[in-house]
Amino acid sequence: MKTTIRKDDDRPKGTILNRTFALMLLCGIATFMLLGIKLFQLQVLRHDEFQERAIDQQTRSAEIKASRGTIFDRNGKPLAVSAPAETVYLDPYMIELNGKNNPKENASDIADALSVLLDVERDSIYNKAIDSTKRGLPIKLKIEGEEARAVREYIVDNKLRGVYLLEDSKRYYPQSTLASSVIGFVGTENKGLEGIEAKFDDYLTGLNGRIVRLKNVSGTDMLFSDYENYFDAQNGGDITLTLDSTIQYFMEKHLTQGVADYEIAEGAAAIAVNPKNMEILGIVTLDNFDLNAPFDLPEEFLTELDEQEELTEEERAAAIKAAREAQWRNRVISDTYEPGSVFKTITLAIALEEGLINEQSTFVCNGVHRGVPGRDPENPVHCWNTSGHGTQTLTKAVQNSCNVAFVEIGLKVGAERFYDYIEAFGFRNRTGVDLPGETSSILWSEEAFIGDPRNRTELAAASFGQTFNITPIQLVTAISASVNGGYMYQPHIVQTIRDANGNIVKSADSEPLRQVISESTSRIVRSILEDVVTIGTGKNARVPGYRVGGKTGTTTDTVHQVATGGDRKYTVSFCGIAPMDDPQIVILVLLNNPRSTTVYTSGGAMAAPTVSKMLADILPYLGIAPQYTEDEAKQLNISVPQLRDMPSADAKTALEEAGLAVKTVGNGEVVTGQFPSANAVVAPGTKVIIYLGTDMPQDRMVVVPSLTDRGYYEAKNMLEELGLFIRSTGVPAASDAAVSVQSVPANTEIEYGSIVEVTLVDKSIQGRY
Repeated sequence: MKTTIRKDDDRPKGTILNRTFALMLLCGIATFMLLGIKLFQLQVLRHDEFQERAIDQQTRSAEIKASRGTIFDRNGKPLAVSAPAETVYLDPYMIELNGKNNPKENASDIADALSVLLDVERDSIYNKAIDSTKRGLPIKLKIEGEEARAVREYIVDNKLRGVYLLEDSKRYYPQSTLASSVIGFVGTENKGLEGIEAKFDDYLTGLNGRIVRLKNVSGTDMLFSDYENYFDAQNGGDITLTLDSTIQYFMEKHLTQGVADYEIAEGAAAIAVNPKNMEILGIVTLDNFDLNAPFDLPEEFLTELDEQEELTEEERAAAIKAAREAQWRNRVISDTYEPGSVFKTITLAIALEEGLINEQSTFVCNGVHRGVPGRDPENPVHCWNTSGHGTQTLTKAVQNSCNVAFVEIGLKVGAERFYDYIEAFGFRNRTGVDLPGETSSILWSEEAFIGDPRNRTELAAASFGQTFNITPIQLVTAISASVNGGYMYQPHIVQTIRDANGNIVKSADSEPLRQVISESTSRIVRSILEDVVTIGTGKNARVPGYRVGGKTGTTTDTVHQVATGGDRKYTVSFCGIAPMDDPQIVILVLLNNPRSTTVYTSGGAMAAPTVSKMLADILPYLGIAPQYTEDEAKQLNISVPQLRDMPSADAKTALEEAGLAVKTVGNGEVVTGQFPSANAVVAPGTKVIIYLGTDMPQDRMVVVPSLTDRGYYEAKNMLEELGLFIRSTGVPAASDAAVSVQSVPANTEIEYGSIVEVTLVDKSIQGRY
């Protein structure tokens, strides 16, 4: 059978057309589907991207910088402020575009001029100016005054379009170094980097505004355009601190002097709080740095670094980085230390609250305690007074800072109860203070401390403040609770935060967290701590006219001692409270590694006088009037009256009435000169020299003698014989007072008639307590 093959040409034409149409329709649908998908991607999925690109092509926007909020102290004194400034920008696209018509608008000339006006490296400017693919490149941030005016004149005089200035703000710190480790500072972008500036950056920063204008195809603003949007900047909030800048000044002044007087090798710290609500009134870490130049380091450090020729660039950079971090560090909250005998205040409060002791309880100290469970009797606990304190009442034991008595007290409390109170007083947790960088305490584990009743070595050492580390802010918080009626508060330094409209958005919570001891126990603690200063190891913290209490502390860095084969490093401390009938302030001072060979190394001999000087300035400032005893009133320093041109008889009477003695030179009837000068403050009984009808000595120099360890009256007489005068701080100028430090070093030449200030301590107190 024959098969016939049908050719395509023989197919009906309609079928071919139908198939062609179907194919075209299918292709069309596929094409439109692809287009639809593409349009969906462009108009929906990438809508924001292309909208932003279109807006960028059609508009030019300029940022309006928000002003960073101000930081105030509790009295409204500004500590950190923002002021108007300007930032210099380059627009390389405009430099290239306009350079064709303006020969002055070229990268080389602009780089030459701006490098001189702004003190910026020329090549850096030039490389940015020739990169026409970029726009809005900053050349120098936050310029002001003459520098900004010079740049503006350069732009106008040369009709430049590729160089421009935009408004900015610059952070200033009016008090310079005051409270630097607390306030912190900002970086070049006005972002907080340390301290309050970093912790509360979100509140302080604000929100930048913007001006948006249309631009033409050349990229320049379209003049007379109706389109211009202005979005206001929202300024940052203002912060008011609890810190008092005057109290801070007094603390920094006397802590700095203490570092010099006692040759403190490894820094010092101090914190002052209101114990009634734990507002931080002052907080000091030395050395302070200038907040307006926070990255600068002391010249002596850089010189010493440069002399170390063996250092690589990496090692030098690492040393500089470490030094900067050290000077920014707030040791009061970021460092731990062994509290030593100051912690005996807490042990005292615990045992009194538990009813295990009272003021009439007695303890026997023979210099050692051999009865600690788990401790070798041949390696007993030693008291700082190796000869012992004998039989003593509880009050006397605290006055003597007796380790043996406190071991006995700690064993009475027991490990479990002691550990519970450690938690109640806040030592197991951070305080939650509103400053960055707070660290945790270093304590024993619960199992190690409580577990084995046959071993109470940790409890014994803990009772007098050893074998554990805490932060200074933890200790001052706990001691405040011990004297304020027993209430634990969270320490804080921010009082209020207000938005740009003045509305309060955040304020401190002044409610107590808990009560750890009763008010009656707290009252007994206050009474005993006052006796510590009145007649105990804290005598050198006395302030005439005020009831002051406190506790001394001295600890040894045992790790360093073992590592060095015997070299001892001490931390000496004192926590002072005043006034004891109604505590308004608690101050803790720490001095790390004193190297003085003329002053006994102890909290009572070094830290207590430092706190005394702080309180002597702070208490009157707080409006707390002194109430002098008759003896104290007689020992107050006296202001010398103006005697020039007075008849000699009247001058002698004026001096006698002021409580000063007189020495005359010459035979005239009228006073022609005097030493010390009018209004100088000197010790009572000082022999003022008056010149009668004769000239005073000019340019006469006198060598200052060594007064250290000499009794007050001996030192006073030595100076007066040389034509010098004495003024004292510290304990009252009595027969048991000796010179601890002198304001003018021995063997220094000073002018005849000058005043030497001495710090007096009770010379009957010796020992590392």
